[in-house]
Amino acid sequence: MCVTLQPVTRVNWREALELSVEPGQQHFVAEVVPPVAIALAKAYIQPRGWPVLPHAIYDGLVMVGFFNLTYEPGSTEDYWLQHFFIDRRYQRRGYGAAALQALVELLKAQFPACRSLQLSVHRENQPARRLYEKSGFVQAERHVDGEPVYRLGL
Repeated sequence: MCVTLQPVTRVNWREALELSVEPGQQHFVAEVVPPVAIALAKAYIQPRGWPVLPHAIYDGLVMVGFFNLTYEPGSTEDYWLQHFFIDRRYQRRGYGAAALQALVELLKAQFPACRSLQLSVHRENQPARRLYEKSGFVQAERHVDGEPVYRLGL
């Protein structure tokens, strides 16, 4: 396994739109099918006024997953992982953990001021919660849109 993170660009955006999750997982990621469609729209619209950076997760040349990274410019704490998922064909192979580790390295290299990464997770998404906790995320004392927030100190 050779996991890398690459920006979603005009070259690979169509490939990203082909990514999907199991039907029972869809509401954990996005209410839109394909889930990448809403994530790419957010990159264009920037709902909070913050940059939204869509990334594809690759194993070699194969795109296996996706996420958005959004952050408040000038902040050390407001970095958020959104729409993180591994395509249904590649789940349960360790890609999620490897992608989170690669994301930490990306943050350290490209955003040296970043001191924490946050995310919210659907209350019913137990596999995701286990993955995040195993990767060092700790549940915070707050919620966003009814979902618990998890934080990873860097």
